[in-house]
Amino acid sequence: MPAHRKNILFITTDQHRVDHLGCYGNPVIATPHIDALAARGRRFTRNYVASPICMPNRATMMTGRMPSVHGLHCNGVPLALRSNTFGDLLRASGYRTGLVGKSHLQNMTGLPPATVAPQANPALTPPPAALSETEKAMWSDGNYNEESLKRWQSDPQPIFGPYYGFDEIELCTMHGDMVHGDYDGWLKQRLPNADAARGPANALPDDRYTVPQAYRTSVPEEFYPTRYIQERTVARLESLAQSDSPFFLHCSFPDPHHPFTPPGHYWDMYDPANVPLSPISGHPADHPIITRLRELRKAGKAKTLGTVPFVVDVEETRQAIALTYGMITMIDDAVGAIVTTLERLGLADTTTIIFTSDHGDFMGDHGLMLKSSLHYDGLVRVPLIWCDPGEKNGGTAIDALTSTIDLAPSFLDTAGLAPFHGMQGRSLRPLLHDPKADWRKAVLIEEDGHEAFPCFDGPLRTRSIVTQRHRMSIYDKLPLVELYDLSTDPLEQTNLADTPEGARIRAGLFEEMSRTMMEMCDWSPFPTGRA
Repeated sequence: MPAHRKNILFITTDQHRVDHLGCYGNPVIATPHIDALAARGRRFTRNYVASPICMPNRATMMTGRMPSVHGLHCNGVPLALRSNTFGDLLRASGYRTGLVGKSHLQNMTGLPPATVAPQANPALTPPPAALSETEKAMWSDGNYNEESLKRWQSDPQPIFGPYYGFDEIELCTMHGDMVHGDYDGWLKQRLPNADAARGPANALPDDRYTVPQAYRTSVPEEFYPTRYIQERTVARLESLAQSDSPFFLHCSFPDPHHPFTPPGHYWDMYDPANVPLSPISGHPADHPIITRLRELRKAGKAKTLGTVPFVVDVEETRQAIALTYGMITMIDDAVGAIVTTLERLGLADTTTIIFTSDHGDFMGDHGLMLKSSLHYDGLVRVPLIWCDPGEKNGGTAIDALTSTIDLAPSFLDTAGLAPFHGMQGRSLRPLLHDPKADWRKAVLIEEDGHEAFPCFDGPLRTRSIVTQRHRMSIYDKLPLVELYDLSTDPLEQTNLADTPEGARIRAGLFEEMSRTMMEMCDWSPFPTGRA
């Protein structure tokens, strides 16, 4: 194939902190295969999410557009099927495109919304259903239940592409050992009594672990979802190797997202007593949201079985980290098998490999677990490793401020393709050639909550701006500004917003946020003519 028509293997994990990899400085976790990619390629140290929530940030991966622009602004809102993605452009240019694993561009649970739509004046007649949103008959242009648990339980047939730009899809939905989609059929062929082995009710006994959402799965490690994704990615590569057409393959692991269920020997691979703790583990920040979450946990009213954050003690933190390490090491073993397959098939010299995650996890920082609303570093900064074949500057770090919005234009640039009008990210290629290349001064992070936050009567909306030195965050339901000097306070312990010096810095950052938000407003569609 022509030199510019590289194959692209895109590997993602779910809810994976940047410091949970050896190549990012973790002294305990074993990730030799991902570390090897970083040693051969380039490692981005200041890579931020566009949103620290699964669905919005995954839609940004596909479109190169901010959540407020592509429309999937919070979990529970599917990405419109008419959305243009980098996959659509790759397909149109002759690439074979495929997905193995988690998509989460549509709703998975099959449950109703977590909140009730706001009601207008009851004295007024509401609009008809087809006119109730900003677009007429908004969800009538196709099937928006492809990833729903109910759909897969009643009609376990594969998704036929194209699906958001992917020709071939082998889908995983949900998390832990309760994954469904195409995985479900694969599992039950190998483990006919699979449903009697999955979930906390069928877990193996182990009273050493008390952290919420941790249980020792009865599913053998050879049948766990990570192994399925490894096996099917290898099979897909073997099929793609038979064609002269270039390919884009997305290998998407649902782990290490909670619940904490590493299987087999990965369960107790790490001793909680030996995992490194952050200095801020078990030390809640002086923040009204964290104060309220502590009160709820103390009163026994915390929601510890969902997705919103809850307070944990140091021992629970150690347990969660140890089990998360086990899930990540299993993923690393899968990555090793996949890279070995590329080499065996003679594809290594023509394939660019990218590794990243959709968002992080508090994982005990400030006494919190899981994710949502508070834009601490462990949640919003994620690994990004870019490994081009024949890279001459392997093992070096790039410190520029990058974002999830940059992935889609970078994939297209790697394939020799221009982005579509309205793609907001920038290709990373200039930074790969010259890490000191002219680049942006700030990244914007957006988050719209999808369910009532424990401290409020509805969802919470957060916006953050991150520069080389500072992070500033504001909330829609709190008269609070957070401002941290990341150069002197990387653990984000001291809020400078209300100090005299902080007031001056705030003013500049509010201007920077305003300009960045203006830059991120939509320029699409292009005018069709003069008015």
